[in-house]
Amino acid sequence: MKNASLSLRLGLSVTLMGAALVLLLACLAVFALDHELDSRARKDLARKMLQVEHNLRVDLRSEDLGTRAHPLLDLVMGHDNLSLSVLALDGRHPHLLSLGPALESRVSELHTDARLAFHAWRDSSGNQLLTVTRLMRLRDNTPVKVMMSLNRADDNALLQAYLHSTLLALPLLLLLIGAGAWWLMQRGLKPLRRFRRIAGQVSAQDLQHRLPATGLPQELAQLASSINVMLDRLDQGVSQLSQFSDDLAHELRTPLSNLMGKAQVTLARERDNANYREVLEDSIEELTRLNRIINDMLFLAQVSQPQTQVALKPLALADEAARVVELFAFSAEGKAVELRVLGWGTALGDRLMFQRALSNLLSNAIRHSPEGERVELRIERSGSEVWLSVENQGPGIATEHQSRLFERFYRVGPGRSRLEGGTGLGLAIVKSIMQLHGGRVEVNSSPLGPTRFTLVFAAE
Repeated sequence: MKNASLSLRLGLSVTLMGAALVLLLACLAVFALDHELDSRARKDLARKMLQVEHNLRVDLRSEDLGTRAHPLLDLVMGHDNLSLSVLALDGRHPHLLSLGPALESRVSELHTDARLAFHAWRDSSGNQLLTVTRLMRLRDNTPVKVMMSLNRADDNALLQAYLHSTLLALPLLLLLIGAGAWWLMQRGLKPLRRFRRIAGQVSAQDLQHRLPATGLPQELAQLASSINVMLDRLDQGVSQLSQFSDDLAHELRTPLSNLMGKAQVTLARERDNANYREVLEDSIEELTRLNRIINDMLFLAQVSQPQTQVALKPLALADEAARVVELFAFSAEGKAVELRVLGWGTALGDRLMFQRALSNLLSNAIRHSPEGERVELRIERSGSEVWLSVENQGPGIATEHQSRLFERFYRVGPGRSRLEGGTGLGLAIVKSIMQLHGGRVEVNSSPLGPTRFTLVFAAE
């Protein structure tokens, strides 16, 4: 049973439950039938005792019971299972009247009073009898003890017949329940077999298959929708990973090719020290760029892990922005670009990560800002959020590129081929840092400028 199929388990469970219910219903039916037969027998005896009382009180005296007992005989006639006994209480004539099948003498020992009293008992032959007794008076006011007994052999025979037929029908019912349960399980689990077939077709090379969610029960429809969403995320992730691998190979191939080409050309013939020095300097520049790419990739891998957590502390954004501005003061002076910090606000964040994200944005803003223009860092509060925007007056970014700016190694075009700076990973790092802070980064740009990147934090 441990490795049995789900349909077999469910089928057996339904069959066993159905068998238990059938047995329970059969027992309840026997109990109800027995109770109903007993109730009807008691009501019938009580009704007949009322007729007997009426006849005794109105028509008969003690000396008439032997000669004029026709009304009482009519009550018993035709009922082979009914007996009537009238006993005197003075002891001189104990049996004034006895009609119907003879009963054992111990029936006269049953307790009798002025109210109807029912007694269920068995005779020496095992027959089940129901006797009702009551004290009555004749027309001449003579007290008598009246007993009417009903042999319930017919009722017992009916119960036995019902039990026998139920036991005979039970195997067939169980067979029908089992067959019905198996058919229902096979039909109900048909979508799961379809799920299994489609799951067998899904692979890392083929993530296009989706589970049909129409015409399914609500639970399976929700499951299919959830699995389809998961497959969409996997497909998107695999596509991004494949694109990223291609971009990374391209980014690494260029500096490596440059290094190899320069080294081969340099070693092709003897050169003076100045040429060797120039080649080494160029090689150091390329190696430095490779080192930045590797460091950025390691940082992205670290902050992109779901379990990564940082200790968030209150940050005065204006003070932190001022520190970053000081670091870029020299490069800004080289292009006569004015850096200005406006506004004030406080947010929860990690100081080093915040400075790195802002440094990437400010570096891009200075690089793409025309000479003599101004780069503004503006801090504002909107509802439960704090915004820090970096705006430059340089050429804008086309709308079709804005949704992909934060992808790794994404290139806009020849005029603006590397928005992120030296490694092509700057904006991807900014996005990962903001996600780690529970915030987001937005871009707003028009074709003629200005261009504004905004870091959105939850307020402290």
